[in-house]
Amino acid sequence: MAAPMRSTEPDAEAAAAAEQRAADAKAARAARKAARAATPPPERDSTYDGLSLDDLRAARSELGDEETRVSYWRRIIQARLDVVRSDVPDSERVADLTRVLTDARGSVRRLAHIDVQPVDDIPPLPDLAEIWSRQVDRSDPRALARLERDLSAAEQELSTFRRELHRRIDLVTNELIARYREQPLLALQILPDDPLHRHPTS
Repeated sequence: MAAPMRSTEPDAEAAAAAEQRAADAKAARAARKAARAATPPPERDSTYDGLSLDDLRAARSELGDEETRVSYWRRIIQARLDVVRSDVPDSERVADLTRVLTDARGSVRRLAHIDVQPVDDIPPLPDLAEIWSRQVDRSDPRALARLERDLSAAEQELSTFRRELHRRIDLVTNELIARYREQPLLALQILPDDPLHRHPTS
């Protein structure tokens, strides 16, 4: 008795779906490339006239460091919020939270060394360490609701602060690009052998 013929429809559908995903990805890359080409080059901003190139680079580095800290805090606050909203047993919740943080070595130790400062009119952030580590009786709906509310508010405030940091990083980066366009050799100042600092040979 001959073996039944295997249907090729699932394979054909999978291949078609893969081709469509590849086409969509290619179209997205082309759209991003076209958008970059259509974007006018950054221009100098008088706000930064008083800052040297080294000042700008230092500012961008500090903003980047702060964004890393804020992103870390946002992640662990979101993780604790997920734990509070879950219905799994306590031991499993702790294990889940531990897994979320395993890629940040010394994550618990870092908590004492992270200090997030406000930016301009953004209100000061709450005591993130206290909110993250606060323990409540899960049989107390009022305390549980208050913790969930505080975690959610902290996550929103961290997101707002992070967006402001991204905006400032973009502004400083644009100023650096504008200066490099005016004087391309400025970009070489980060190299050990800086052409702008060479002494003429006698």
